[in-house]
Amino acid sequence: MPINATQLRTLVVKPVLAELGLSAPDVAENLIMGTAAHESHLGDYIAQVGGGPALGIFQMEPATLHDCYDNYLDYRADLKAKVDGFLAAQPANPDGTPDKDAQLATNLAFATALCRIRYYRAPAAMPSDPNDVNGLAAYWKQYYNTPQGAGTVEQFVADYNRYLGS
Repeated sequence: MPINATQLRTLVVKPVLAELGLSAPDVAENLIMGTAAHESHLGDYIAQVGGGPALGIFQMEPATLHDCYDNYLDYRADLKAKVDGFLAAQPANPDGTPDKDAQLATNLAFATALCRIRYYRAPAAMPSDPNDVNGLAAYWKQYYNTPQGAGTVEQFVADYNRYLGS
């Protein structure tokens, strides 16, 4: 059963975006909600169908998480501290540090923060109209799914409309 979209938006996405303080909150909010709607059907599954590495409602791969840290957050201490502030004590690695990979699947706030960082790093500005679902879908395809990814703009639009309303 999917997560209630209104509750996800109100209790997780909006507060996480407010805490991160990055630009374009309305567009980012709809883009993140659309990503969850398409990638996992709002949480119908939290592990990649078919056994791939993607985890959580945004179906982010651990390699993408590590890239966000290694090539971006590790050079921006203030922003990294905000993202790390969403980490929970569990699940943890054997050394007691939070297991960031596992938290993509278990921690909605952390996964949302990483999804936002993924989009924030994109070289092009997000669409200007937060209600342009086709524009959001094209941006998702280019910068989240990537041109080589299996997802399509049409699938994103259909899932956005199905789970979030048109």
